[in-house]
Amino acid sequence: MPIDITLKINGKAHAVAVAPTETLLDVLRERLGLTGTNKDCCMGICGACTVLIDGRTASSCLVRAVQVDGCEIVTVEGLERDGRLSPVQEAFLRHGAVQCGYCTPGFVITATALLRDNPNPTREEIVDALRGNLCRCTGYKKIVEAVEDAAQASRR
Repeated sequence: MPIDITLKINGKAHAVAVAPTETLLDVLRERLGLTGTNKDCCMGICGACTVLIDGRTASSCLVRAVQVDGCEIVTVEGLERDGRLSPVQEAFLRHGAVQCGYCTPGFVITATALLRDNPNPTREEIVDALRGNLCRCTGYKKIVEAVEDAAQASRR
């Protein structure tokens, strides 16, 4: 039996009827067309589905949609402002930290949360914050450099 919920996603309210077992990831991708949040492991290991829920990072594949009724959710699509990419998104492009791009949205969301909470992280703090995000294409060097650059750009 469907359950009516309301989600505020990227600043916009969405009323959705969901099954009790339906994940937030499936609602975002299949119901609302927000395909920047990627589906990969479905076990909360890879980080490809990372979103912000009330300002905290979460693996949307592990969260039932009914659990976040009334919550504020931000996906990678919600990071741009007035048609401009966020500083983190710009830094990822500048540093070529995108490779195939599948993991990139999760890394960008995680880095955004890190820099919001710690605008001047050390390299070790960046690596630690990104530990829940996996990339199969790179050695992470460009990703870490992009986050360092975004931190510097935000301080300017």
